[in-house]
Amino acid sequence: MVQKAKILLVDDRPENLLALEAILSALDQTLVRASSGEEALKALLTDDFAVILLDVQMPGMDGFETAAHIKRRERTRDIPIIFLTAINHGPHHTFRGYAAGAVDYISKPFDPWVLRAKVSVFVELYMKNCKLREQAALLRLQIEGDPGGADHAGEPAGLLAELSARLAAVEEQAEALSKQLDDESADAAAVATAAHLERKLTGLRRALDALEPGTGSGSVGLPS
Repeated sequence: MVQKAKILLVDDRPENLLALEAILSALDQTLVRASSGEEALKALLTDDFAVILLDVQMPGMDGFETAAHIKRRERTRDIPIIFLTAINHGPHHTFRGYAAGAVDYISKPFDPWVLRAKVSVFVELYMKNCKLREQAALLRLQIEGDPGGADHAGEPAGLLAELSARLAAVEEQAEALSKQLDDESADAAAVATAAHLERKLTGLRRALDALEPGTGSGSVGLPS
């Protein structure tokens, strides 16, 4: 069974959280509520999230301050943040959102379809990255050696072939996603994230190619 991605919804108003859940429920992912910046940071200590929808205007720790804390933590700094705000103070206010680390800044009331489409892009990128990490972990285990020794002497070639096939499937999906982003004129942050994923896939493909008999010494670097 494919594990669902988690999406963090941060807003101090219960009715807003309910509205976000109604809009995003069609994505069939795990939606996690947080009613404050402090509660959001606590959730981020234990769970991994594909994207964060963060309200700007909250009592106590507002969205900007919450985002600053998220970006300072090594564990969470790369999670995409979409700011949601009911007010618009002009370009300076929007710039402050991007400066705080947001990948997008959406004013309320927003188009539910557009918000769902934007979130779905980051969920897809997250799932592709998860698959990539799984393939890299399997490859590292093979390189480091099998504790079973001679009992598995005939397996390396078969494992490499299986990893190559799995990687090919991820590469195909990543290519399709990149084309989809181009067709839909997606925001620059999503395109840049997709390009980063493609670079990591290229690095993993080179590592696999180097492990093929007769193509290298078997000592290669893997994408982190």
